[in-house]
Formats: sequence, C-alpha cells, structure tokens
Amino acid sequence: MTGVADAAGRHRAGPAVQWVAAWPRAEGAARVTAAFAEAFGGEPDGVWSAPGRVNVIGEHTDYNAGLCLPIALPHRTYVALRARPDDVVRLVSAQEPGSGVWETRLADVAPGAVAGWGSYVVGVAWALREAGYVVRGFDAVLDSCVPYGSGLSSSAALECAVAVALDEVAGIGLADDDAGRAVLVRACMRAENEIAGAATGGLDQSASLLCRPGHALVLDFHDGTTRQIPFDLSASGLALLVIDTRAPHQHAGGQYAARRAMCEHAAELLGVQSLREVTALDAALGRLAELLPADEVDVVRRRVHHVVTENTRVELVTQLLADGELERVGAVLTAAHTSLRDDYQVSCPELDLAVDTAIVAGALGGRMVGGGFGGSAIALVRVADVEPVAQAVAVAFADAGLTAPAFLVATPGGPAARD
Repeated sequence: MTGVADAAGRHRAGPAVQWVAAWPRAEGAARVTAAFAEAFGGEPDGVWSAPGRVNVIGEHTDYNAGLCLPIALPHRTYVALRARPDDVVRLVSAQEPGSGVWETRLADVAPGAVAGWGSYVVGVAWALREAGYVVRGFDAVLDSCVPYGSGLSSSAALECAVAVALDEVAGIGLADDDAGRAVLVRACMRAENEIAGAATGGLDQSASLLCRPGHALVLDFHDGTTRQIPFDLSASGLALLVIDTRAPHQHAGGQYAARRAMCEHAAELLGVQSLREVTALDAALGRLAELLPADEVDVVRRRVHHVVTENTRVELVTQLLADGELERVGAVLTAAHTSLRDDYQVSCPELDLAVDTAIVAGALGGRMVGGGFGGSAIALVRVADVEPVAQAVAVAFADAGLTAPAFLVATPGGPAARD
C-alpha cells in the first residue's frame, strides 16, 4: 500500500498501482516456443510478434474515411507457428487457459462459419487465400502482454502477428515493404470484419503493421496515404499514461456497428461518399435536420458532429507535434473525450472517472481511446506526475467500488515482425 492525501489533506493508505510491463522480445519468443513444444512437439518454423496500439487522437474516424494518429505499443502478441502440408489449423492460446486446442480446416472457413477467438487467426489465412495467395494449414501457439479487452487492439495484434508469420512461411513476401504491408492490413481487416464479425475500420491493423519506433503514424483513410512524424514526449518532460479501466470492452457488439451504419446513412443523405467530405459542418447539420425524421435528427447530428470535428482535432495535434507545442495537445485530448462522451456516446462511467480524475490530479488532458463502452483512457502528464496521477485514479476507482485499473506508459514501438 502507498500513502495518499485526501481532499482535506489528510494522509491515508491507498491501493497499490498496478503496472502492466511489456515483455522483452526475447522473453515473449521464449514463452511461445516453449508452449509450442509442449502443445505440438518439436520446434516451430519461427516466432513472430505484432504490437498493440494506442491512438493519440482520431477515434471512430477510420471507417468514415477520416484521419487517425496512432502509435504502436511496446506490448506485443507473439505467435510460434509451423506450417502443415494440409489445410488443418490447430491453435493454442495462453489467453484461453483450459480451452485446449482450437481446430478447424481452412476449407471450412467462411463468413458466419466459425466462431470464437480462433476466428481472428483463421480469418487472416482465409483473407490471404481470397486474395489469391497460396496459404496452407498450420499449428500455432499464441501469447500476449497486450492487455486483453482493454481497447489497445489486442485483436489486431493477434491478426497482424499471424499475418506476418503466414506471409513468411508461405513465401509471399508482402511484409518486405510498406506497399506489401498495406495488402496485409486489408487481409487483417477482412478477417476481423467478415470472419470475426467485428465492424471495425483499419486503424488498428494499420498501426500494428506500419508504425515505427519513436514515431506516430498519420493515417488518411480517404486517400490511403500514411506519414510518420516524430513522437518523443520524454524530450519535453511529458509522458502518455494509459489507464486500463478493466471495464468490459467488446467491439463486435451492436453498438459499434450501429454507429458505423448511422454515419454511412448520414453520408448518403448528404450526397457524399463519406463524412470526410463534409467541410461545411453547420450546413450539413442543417440539411440533416431537413431530411431526417424528428426522432432521429438529434442523434444522427451528434454522430456527424463528432466525426467532422475529430478530423479537425487530428490535424491540430499533428501540427502541434510538428511545432513542438506538446503541452497544448492535452486540451485537444480533453475536447475529444467530451465529443466521444456527448456526441458519439461511446464512453462509460469508468472511462469518465479515469479522465476526470487524471485531469484533477494534474494531467494536461485526457480521453478515452478505442471503440469505447469500456477499455482504456489516456492522459498526457508531466513525467514527474505519472505516479501521482496513476495513484489518484487508483484511489478514485477504489472509492467507487470498481475493479482496480491497470496502467502503462506508452512509448512508440515497432511494427509486426519476426523475432
């Protein structure tokens, strides 16, 4: 236990802060290699890994042809994989203890035909085959230090680790350059959308396959371009604190898909291909008021307002990073949280408590990250305030009777690769 001061300045015991450490790459590789020998015998063809991600700014914009600004985390998902001569796939996951071997045949994989965590894995193989590449069966063991269900893209880390593994063992060679990796991004997106049944955009897979150490990735889903920009908060005495609220987080739920469908419907009404093309926001909101039934106007306008203003916030943060005005990013993060909470309505009490408490405790700003309805929040803090802010959030959660949150400091890591 550690000591904290309450609002009246009285000293009292507080809960210990739970930190989630990233495994050294060698440790992650050793874990899955040993587990592979136990599950299937012998050695794998190799070990590959892919990072989780945290999105600095730009939420629910990817599937609206918008802008995003993610970094890859040092926390990664590892896969030890060995090719088979048939089309059988056998999988074991350390995140699914006691579940035994998940098994299917690639010939049986199709939209709506497989379920469970293994669908994210075989979905990648299916998508590559659909794209015309020769992919056969395989045995694989998976383990991860990306917090599961935290909104830090554990599913995309899984898909992308499998993608670069299959790319190599099948001799495809797409992972050799960014153009090929963009093809792998699309395969992983198809796996998640069509096989796993989660209506996500391409932010997570792009970050996991394309991010570089020490950089944030500017993703433009309108024209497909990417751009790396330096992201070194520590040089300015700052840190990006990630707060895993431990609140359940589920992308495949109907809430996420409903918002995507609503945005697509709004774009259709406005006569544009996507909400990215909306430049005159007030005029667009007025037009929607004319076209929509009275009982739909308010909620659709809120969704559109968030998406359009969020793209503006991504542009602003990108410029602030370029100009070295990093402390000003905090206020933009807070504005994004307000928009996600009130306009897009994807926050929850745990996320709001994390953000509000962090700011009161000295953070320069913060917001929820990921799809919402649980998962994680981020806070931009001075390095000296990392521990005090984390402690304040831990105390607030304890006082509210909530599950203790977990914390990590996000530093930009590298993309999916062989270990």
